[in-house]
Amino acid sequence: MSRIANKPVSLPDNVQVNVAGSTVTVTGKHGVLTHEVHSLVSLTRDENSLKFAAREQTKPARAMAGTTRALLQNIVKGVSEGFERKLQIVGVGYRAQVEGRKLNLTLGFSHPVAFEIPEGIKIETPTQTEIVVKGIDKQKVGQVAAELRAFRPPEPYKGKGVRYADEHIFRKEAKKT
Repeated sequence: MSRIANKPVSLPDNVQVNVAGSTVTVTGKHGVLTHEVHSLVSLTRDENSLKFAAREQTKPARAMAGTTRALLQNIVKGVSEGFERKLQIVGVGYRAQVEGRKLNLTLGFSHPVAFEIPEGIKIETPTQTEIVVKGIDKQKVGQVAAELRAFRPPEPYKGKGVRYADEHIFRKEAKKT
């Protein structure tokens, strides 16, 4: 059984938290995020921490308390520091370029792929073969990175495609004749 809900979420000095009923609003230097706390979870706020507890001693209530704690920890980290996910493009002629609110990808298809950058997400291309996805919402940053990777996932023979920077591709040996 996880006991993650027993650990409080510490609040940095540059983060303000407003609890109004079941709505929690977190404000930091990078932006504002809100979260609705589930009815099975009770939230108490000290001067610089948030504490969570299950209202009932049932398995779903304890699980939801741990989930709520993890979500609010990610929200606090997002508004204070932000999240980023790095992607690499491997392949001859494969490249990426940001133009306004679009990311243009050349991935070996007969046409270039134009990806519309969603609100709340910032995409940078330090080089033609690197993509950095930044934002304050961890789920949205991960989702955008997964969508970019899905355009051309890395293949197992030469490793060509879009991969996460920390991803290891297991390479297969080519067929022998």
